[in-house]
Amino acid sequence: MNVGVLIITHPGIATALLNTARNMLGQCCLQTAILEVPLDAPLDDIRQKALAAISRLDQGDGVLLLCDIFGSTPCNVARALDGRPDIRLVSGINLPMLVRVLNYGDLNLNELATKAISGGRDGIVLCGENRHG
Repeated sequence: MNVGVLIITHPGIATALLNTARNMLGQCCLQTAILEVPLDAPLDDIRQKALAAISRLDQGDGVLLLCDIFGSTPCNVARALDGRPDIRLVSGINLPMLVRVLNYGDLNLNELATKAISGGRDGIVLCGENRHG
């Protein structure tokens, strides 16, 4: 499989996450791209940039879209593209999610979306002993 990954976030988030994940992993077996959405960006321009990135990333196995906050502008741009059969969208990106995705380059689009969700959830842990108060 050769699923592409497009990370759509508010400014600075996608760059930091992808750079950190690449530094941790040493290499990345999936085609990746980022699209950071300025607060004052015209939505049609961002949508066109997203479509262009998807076109570059899709090698025939689809594109996984990862965005930051559900209901935010970056996510709404991604949601407008999500109806296509070659796209899956997962919102709530965090570093564990991205690392999990980048470690499973052999999965198909649906499996990779499921792996993203489990990576994001599994990466959230309440640390320390039970505390009351």
